Amino acid sequence: MLDPLIILIALGCGLVARIAGLPALIGYLAAGFVLHETNIEAGSLLNHLADLGVTLLLFTIGLKLSPRDLLQAKVWGTTLIHMQLMQLFFMGVLWLYDSLVPSMNMSFTEILVIAFGLTFSSTVFVIQVMQEKGEMSSRHANLAIGILVIQDLAAVLFLSATKGMWPEPTALLLPALWLLRAPVLRLLSYAGHGELFTLAGMALALGGAALFEFVGIKGDLGALIIGALLSGSQKGKELSRNLMNLKDLFLVGFFLSIGLGGWPQQEALILAVLLGVLAIVKIPLYFPLMTKLHTGPRTALLAACAMGNFSEFGLVVVAVAAKAGWLDAQWASAISLAIAISFVISAPLNRYAHELYWKYHSFWRKFESDRLRRERPDTSGARIIVLGMGNIGTGAYDTLAETHGAEVLGVDLNEAKLAEHTRRHRRVVPADASDPDFWVQVDLTEVDLVLLALTNHPENVLVADLLRELDYQGRVAAVVRFREEAEELETHGISVFNLYAQAGAGFAEHAAAQLSNNA
Repeated sequence: MLDPLIILIALGCGLVARIAGLPALIGYLAAGFVLHETNIEAGSLLNHLADLGVTLLLFTIGLKLSPRDLLQAKVWGTTLIHMQLMQLFFMGVLWLYDSLVPSMNMSFTEILVIAFGLTFSSTVFVIQVMQEKGEMSSRHANLAIGILVIQDLAAVLFLSATKGMWPEPTALLLPALWLLRAPVLRLLSYAGHGELFTLAGMALALGGAALFEFVGIKGDLGALIIGALLSGSQKGKELSRNLMNLKDLFLVGFFLSIGLGGWPQQEALILAVLLGVLAIVKIPLYFPLMTKLHTGPRTALLAACAMGNFSEFGLVVVAVAAKAGWLDAQWASAISLAIAISFVISAPLNRYAHELYWKYHSFWRKFESDRLRRERPDTSGARIIVLGMGNIGTGAYDTLAETHGAEVLGVDLNEAKLAEHTRRHRRVVPADASDPDFWVQVDLTEVDLVLLALTNHPENVLVADLLRELDYQGRVAAVVRFREEAEELETHGISVFNLYAQAGAGFAEHAAAQLSNNA
C-alpha cells in the first residue's frame, strides 16, 4: 500500500516548487530525497507506478510520432553525432576524475558504460516542461522528441544486449502489427469517449509492452511502437489527450524513485554533483549541430535548452549494467543524483529560453543556414493574420477572406493541414506563431488585425508579449476557454472570445436562424 505520507510529502514539495516558479517535477525529486532521509519505505507499489508512468509516456509519444520526421537528417544526424561526442567527453571527464582521485579505482568498462548512460537527454523532463509551457505542438518540441526517440532506441538496444540474448525469432513477425491498425481504430471507435476509451488505451500500451517483452525486446519500445501505429488518426489524438493526466500522475512515482535511491559514497557524490552541472555542456553542442543541419536558430536553441540534462534511461542503463556485474551498484545512486541536479539546472534555463533567444536575437540569427534564408515564407500584402488553422481558425479565415481575399494570411505548423488548405486555395504559410523570426519579416505597419486561434493560453500570452515588444499598433483578438485566461489577455489589451461561455450564444443564434427559415 502506498503510504499517505508519501503522497503528502510529494504534494507539498511539488507545490513549493511551483510557487518558486519551477516545474513540479523538481519538487517530486526533492520529495524522493526527503523520503530517503526520513527512512520511509515506499514499497514495490511506487516502482510499479513509476514503470507504468514511463510506459504510458512512451505510448503517448508514439501516438504523436511521425516516422517521416525521424528520417530527417536534422533528427537522426544530430542524435548520432551528439551521442558520439558526448560519449568521448564524459569518458574524458570520468578518466580525469579517476586519475585525480585514485580511491575511485574505476575500470575502463565502468567509464565506458557510465559515459554511455550520460549521453541521453530526458524524455520525461522534456515532455513535462513542454506540456507546462503549452508547447507540445511546436517545432522545437517535435524536434526534441524525435531526437529523444532515437536516443531511447539506442538505450533499448543496449538493454537487450545486457540480457545476454538477442530477440526471439518470432520478433521478425512484429512488422505485421501494422495490419492491426484499422481493426484497432475501429475497436476504439466502439469504446466511445469516456472511461472505456481510456481503459482501451491503457490496455494497448501495456499489451504492447508485454508483447515485446515476450519476444525478447524491451517492453517500453513496444509501447512506443504500438502508439506509433495509431499516430495520425483522430482516435490517436483523442487517446493522447485522455491519457495525459493519468500518465503525469504515474510519473510522480518515477521522480520519487530517483530521490529514494539515496546518496552514493563521498567520492562518487562529488563526481555526481560535477556531472550534474556538466549536463549543461550538451546545449552548446546540440545547437550548432542542429543549425548546420538546417534547423532554424530559434527552434535549435529552444530544443537544445530542453535537452540540456540527463535521462531516466541513463539511470536504467547503469542499473542494469550493475546487475550484470559490469560496474559497482553505488553508481545507480550517483547517476540518480546527477540526473536530479541536471533537472534543477535545466528547469529555470527552459523557463527563460524564449527571453534568452529574443534578447540576443541578432547573434542567434547568424547561425541560420542559407537554405533556410531562401525558404522564408512570403507574408507580403497581409493585413489580417490568423494564427492556428484548426477548425476555429479556418472558420474565421473563410469568413474574413470573403471580404478581404488574399489580404488574409493563415499560419500553422502542421504540414498535413497546410497541404489541405493550399489545395482549397487558402493563403497559408508554415510558421511558429511564437517565433520572433517570423514576425520580424512581417510588415506589422500594414497588419490591421491578428487573430489568435491557438486555444493554447501560454502560447497566446507569448505571442501577445512578442507583438507588444515589436511595437505592433493594430488589433489583436484571441480565443480562450476559461475566464481567468480571458482576464489575463484583456490586461494585454486583447479582445477575447470565450469558446465555452459564448458558444451557447452562437448556438442560440443558429437555432433562431433555423426558426426563421421555417417560418
